[in-house]
Amino acid sequence: MAGKLMHAVHYTNCGGGPSDLKYVEVPVPTPKKDEVLIKVEAASLSPIDWVIQQGGWKPMFPRVLPQIPGTDVAGEVVDVGSGVKNVKAGDKVVAMLAFANGGGLAEFVVAKANLVVIRPLEVSAAEGASIPASGLMAHQALTDSAGLKLDGTGKPTNILITNASESVGNYAIQLAKLGNAHITATCAPEHIDLAKSLGADEVVDQTTLDGQALKSPSGKKYDIVIHCGEPTSWSTFEPHLASNGKIFDVKPTPSSIKAYALKKLTFSKKQLIPVLLSCKAENMDFLVKLAKEGKVKTVIDSKYSLSNPEDAWAKNAENKIFGKIILEP
Repeated sequence: MAGKLMHAVHYTNCGGGPSDLKYVEVPVPTPKKDEVLIKVEAASLSPIDWVIQQGGWKPMFPRVLPQIPGTDVAGEVVDVGSGVKNVKAGDKVVAMLAFANGGGLAEFVVAKANLVVIRPLEVSAAEGASIPASGLMAHQALTDSAGLKLDGTGKPTNILITNASESVGNYAIQLAKLGNAHITATCAPEHIDLAKSLGADEVVDQTTLDGQALKSPSGKKYDIVIHCGEPTSWSTFEPHLASNGKIFDVKPTPSSIKAYALKKLTFSKKQLIPVLLSCKAENMDFLVKLAKEGKVKTVIDSKYSLSNPEDAWAKNAENKIFGKIILEP
C-alpha cells in the first residue's frame, strides 16, 4: 500500500489537551521484515496515553512528534513482512504497539509480529483492543510479580485492588478471582456494583474515610495489594498489610521507587514494589483465550469515532471511567 494515504489522529507538541488532537491524512505505513500491517477495527485508550501527551514521560516518550497516540488495537492483517510466520493476511488479530511510537489511532498500523496474536471470532474487535496494556499489566502484577496461581491451587490469599474502576483494576479483580483469592476493591461510589459484578468480595467507596485509609470492611490484612490508584503514602498501606504483605504499584512514581529501595535496604518483609510492564505475546494470547471462554470480561466504558477524538480524549483525561474507551474508524 506504498504511497496510499489514511486517516489518523495526531498531536504536534506535548503539554496540550483534547483540542490539540487533529484528524489528518498521513501515508499508510509499510511493514518491515518483522512487522505486520493491520487494518484497525478498534483501538482503546489508556491513562498513559494522556500522560505521554502531557510530557510526563519525556524524554523517553514520545520518541517523535507529531505523535499518533494509542498502543492497543484489534483488526485484520493486510500484509506481513518477509520474516513473519505467526500470522498471515486475512487473520483477525490483537496487537500491542510500543509506547515510544504509538500509532494506534489510525486506519492502519504496523506492529511487531512478536506482539500480535490471533483474535477468535468470539472476541469482538472492541473487546480485543481493550486487552493489551491493561490486561497484561494486571496479569504481570498478579502472576510474575505477586506469584498468584490463576488455577486456584495456591494458598488462600487476601488481595486489595485500589482504584478498581480503571481497566487494570477490572482485569485484576477477575484474574485474582480465578486464583480463588479474597478480593477487597476500592473504587468510585457509582462503580461499586460493577466492581462486585466482576468478582470483588467487598468493595469500599474510595471517597470515604475508610476508603482513603484502604481499610477492609471485614478487617482482613492484605497479603497482596495491586495499587492502581494515585500516589499513596507507605503509612497508609502499612497498618493493613499482613506480616509479609507486598504492594505492587502499577503506576510507579519516584517516591514509590524510593520507598521500594528503602524497604529493601532495611530488609523489611513488607514491601512496596514498582511494576514496569513487560509485554509478552504468550500472556496476551492467554488473556484473549480467557475472553473467548468467558472467564474474563472486557468492560467497555464508551465508544467514539476516530474522526472525532476530542471527547474520548477528554474523558480519558478525567479518569472517571469504568473500563476502556474505544475509538473506531
